Amino acid sequence: MRNTPPPPPTFQLTSHPIHPIHPIRPAPFKHHEPKHHEPKHREPKHHDPKHEQDANPIYDVFQTNSTGPRVNTDPLIAAALRKAHPDFHLTITATYNSKLLGFAAAGHADVISSSAPEESTASADDGAATSSKEQRQPVPTDLKWRHYSPPARRSSRSDGTLVDMIKFGCFIYTWSNTNYILYNVVGGHNAYDQEMTYLLGTSAEANDALLLAAGKYFSEPHNEVLVFDGGYWRNDGELWESVQRSTWDHVILKESMKESMIGEVEKFFGGEERYKRLKVPWKRGIIFHGPPGNGKTISIKAMMHTLSHRPPAPTTPTLYVRSLTSPFGPEDALRTIFTQARSLSPCLLVFEDLDATVTPKTRSYFLNELDGLESNDGILVVGSTNHLEELDGAVRKRPSRFDRKFFFGNPGVGERGAYCAFWRGKLVGGEGGDGGEVEFPRRMCEAIAGITDGFSFAYMQEAFVASLLAIAAGDHGDEDDDGTAHVRNEDGDGDGDLERFVLWREMKKQIRILREDLDDDDS
Repeated sequence: MRNTPPPPPTFQLTSHPIHPIHPIRPAPFKHHEPKHHEPKHREPKHHDPKHEQDANPIYDVFQTNSTGPRVNTDPLIAAALRKAHPDFHLTITATYNSKLLGFAAAGHADVISSSAPEESTASADDGAATSSKEQRQPVPTDLKWRHYSPPARRSSRSDGTLVDMIKFGCFIYTWSNTNYILYNVVGGHNAYDQEMTYLLGTSAEANDALLLAAGKYFSEPHNEVLVFDGGYWRNDGELWESVQRSTWDHVILKESMKESMIGEVEKFFGGEERYKRLKVPWKRGIIFHGPPGNGKTISIKAMMHTLSHRPPAPTTPTLYVRSLTSPFGPEDALRTIFTQARSLSPCLLVFEDLDATVTPKTRSYFLNELDGLESNDGILVVGSTNHLEELDGAVRKRPSRFDRKFFFGNPGVGERGAYCAFWRGKLVGGEGGDGGEVEFPRRMCEAIAGITDGFSFAYMQEAFVASLLAIAAGDHGDEDDDGTAHVRNEDGDGDGDLERFVLWREMKKQIRILREDLDDDDS
């Protein structure tokens, strides 16, 4: 016969209710009377049961431990919690590991600070009304530092935010229709202070279920890109927002090359079963190479954007490596990078400036992680470099490591014309447009493309930005003194009719300046 599970236990905050704490008052000043005076009569100190009831025994232990010699706070807090809450199971974990308040802030649990006014602090078994004025008063059981955090950018016109750094906090926590009591305490742990979480639940299983749910949630990035820099991973929400604005529509390349790159990504992440049937490792490497400023970074961002919206959920995460600089050395950095990638696979692992990453010192470590004993199934590695010839032959020539290479050369006249059309869409009311503040006729795109031979996309962007800044500052002149000959388009029409547009006149000036820079670089 199947056993019927017992009904869930009734939630009870504590067998010893939390009560307000009396403020700590400084000791009275003791005035020493001359010896020949009679001592003043002192009333006997009466035992005050109300004061004893109003005190929070956990906070008392914390206060005592914080104001005296200590080595480890854990035993004192744990003993006090078990005494105050004998009907609950206690689980202790480091706050940075559990992040239960962050889990609630993400909308997966409800949390109320016990220092806030509450409608009720008693269980249903108490049988007494709990809405008296005295019971509605705040329960001051927290200690926190309040910090001002300025806005990330002054131009945002934000006032900034106030952030609390919890030193001692008690919370009522509800997750999956189960109630908990949560204490976050910063205490001494041998030689340093550390914030610990003390979780009180109805059972060990209930506590473990909550910790597993929170741990799983934070094991994957959410609306963030994992960035490795300085020896550590960090969640970069700003980069994720930048990626969301970067689509393949913003990538100006030959359509055949763009379609090939999109196909490589789709075939890899959608082809796990095909790799298994062919008995080959489900991993791949791609190198983007070519002179700077020709679309390698925007293509990687477009790839990241596609994967961040790729069904089914959860989406495919991206791990972005800026450098191997680490206080523990590049070998440890590579180990940390690939360990994280394996834990999040299938994923995209991006190495920016691959030639700076794989040096003679790090080459063997990189290759060991790339195709060593541990499985890299589900990891698509993409590296970018401006100098493919400087990469070790073991990296760039062996197909099983980086089997596809895409060259990003300077754009041809067609791509340059498309790039100008992209800017025209922004300026005359398209994406990011300002309603046509600058006149930009369609035929100007072809004219600009005709006088920018040898320019990278970065140089073309510089020409547009510098021209628009000069126009905004009123620094543009009315005369064209650069000596540039008029350019004819394919229809045979001269550009003389374009001279009346200030953007065209300013673009020719900026292109002349940039052309001189290019000639200096070539020489």
